[in-house]
Amino acid sequence: MSDHPENARVPTKDPRFFGRRSGKRLRPAALDLLANLLPRLAVTAPTEGQTVDPKALFDPAPAQLWLEVGFGGGEHVAAQARAYPGIGIIGCEPFKNGIASLLTHIKTGEITNVRIFADDARRLLPSFPDACLNRVFVLFPDPWPKTRHAERRFIGPDNLDLLARLMEDGAELRVASDDPVYQDWATHQLRAHPAFTELQVTTDRSLLPPDWPATRYEQKCLAGRPPVFFRFARKARV
Repeated sequence: MSDHPENARVPTKDPRFFGRRSGKRLRPAALDLLANLLPRLAVTAPTEGQTVDPKALFDPAPAQLWLEVGFGGGEHVAAQARAYPGIGIIGCEPFKNGIASLLTHIKTGEITNVRIFADDARRLLPSFPDACLNRVFVLFPDPWPKTRHAERRFIGPDNLDLLARLMEDGAELRVASDDPVYQDWATHQLRAHPAFTELQVTTDRSLLPPDWPATRYEQKCLAGRPPVFFRFARKARV
C-alpha cells in the first residue's frame, strides 16, 4: 500500500459484482421515478480511460463533493443533502429498489444536490481526478462474512488505495457495520493503511458528530448487534 496517489493500485475496469440488483416488484410510482427522474440525476458509466469531473455533474458546481458507496434506501444521502445544500453528493447503488427509495426522498424533499450512479461504485471511481472528494461514507456494506469471500468486502487494500488517491488531505471517511467479522476486518484494514489516520472508533452513537443521521438499516440493527462506527481522515500528502 502506498501513500502516494500516483502509485495507488486501481481496481479493474469492470469488477465482478456479487450483490443483488433488484428485489420485490416495484409499485407504479417507483417505476415512474426510475423512468423519468433518474435519467435527470444519473451519472453515466465512464468509458475506459475517460476522466470524469464530478463537480461538473452539478449546476451550479458545489463547494465540496461527498460520496456514499452503497446508499441502501437513501435516507442518509437525502438527510445529508438537505442539511448541506451547497455540497454535491454522489450516491452509488446498484440495487434498483434502493435507487427508487432515494428518488422518492429526492422528489418529496425537492432535493437538487444529489446525483446517482446506479451501479457498482468501483466502475466509477477510477475515472475521478486526484483529491476530488471531501467526505466518503461506507455505511453497513455487505459484510461477506465467510473467509473465502473476504476479497468482496469494500473496505480493503485496493479500494482504500483508490480512496486515498481520490480524497483530499483531511477528508473524512465514515464507515459503519453491525457484523462482528466486518468490524474486525475494517478495524485492521483502516488502521493498517498508511494514508489514513484514526479519528474515532466507537459503539456509542451519542459520541458521533451531530451530522451523522441513522440509516434505516442501522435503526433495524440497533435492536440486535451493536454497530461500530469508524471515522478516519486522509493524512496530508508528503
